[in-house]
Amino acid sequence: MSGKLIVTEGLDGSGKDTQSEALVRHLTERGERVRKVSFPDYESDSSALVKMYLRGEFGSKPDDVNAYAASSFYAVDRYAGFKSDWGQFYRDGGVIVADRYTTSNAVHQCAKLPPEQWSHFLQWLFDYEYGLLGIPAPDRVIYLQVDPTLSQQLMSQRYHGDETKKDIHERDLAYLASARAAAEYCAGLLGWDTVACAGGGAMRTVEDIAADVLGRVLS
Repeated sequence: MSGKLIVTEGLDGSGKDTQSEALVRHLTERGERVRKVSFPDYESDSSALVKMYLRGEFGSKPDDVNAYAASSFYAVDRYAGFKSDWGQFYRDGGVIVADRYTTSNAVHQCAKLPPEQWSHFLQWLFDYEYGLLGIPAPDRVIYLQVDPTLSQQLMSQRYHGDETKKDIHERDLAYLASARAAAEYCAGLLGWDTVACAGGGAMRTVEDIAADVLGRVLS
């Protein structure tokens, strides 16, 4: 495998899609061969179990599906995308910018477990996805750091105040707080590049954050 994989990670509402698009644009302008991928891939049949889970068909709370089962739903979606879509581009030396990746399993599934189990879970997760399934590990992870309270406000704006549009993760405030703690843990343990996306209780501009992200990638 000779390509490069850059991942944008963060809580819901942190601007991952926007910053992934901006990074693709900036790298393309610098002459790189770049593709953006997003996970879950809601356009693919491979995300069927993910969609059922997020709609609450296996239970109305995130904890109703244990961390290992839920991880498998998302991992299979990534495996399918790698095998059928972006894998050859990556192997040919292209740069993949991923909006979410295995890192999202690390954050959101650790949130279901007590902290003393996080290290063991992460070992299992990375061996499962990178070792057993054989998808590539990221070369760099950009963690877009946003307080859960602010991310909730941003999601409400996204859905124009219609709380029924939120999935079982997005509407569970206690779960989001746990996910924030897990994200901070993973970022520190795994050496993710943390980009603070807010200051003074408000988001920084998209352009300001994008410049910070590009600087981290090029460093």
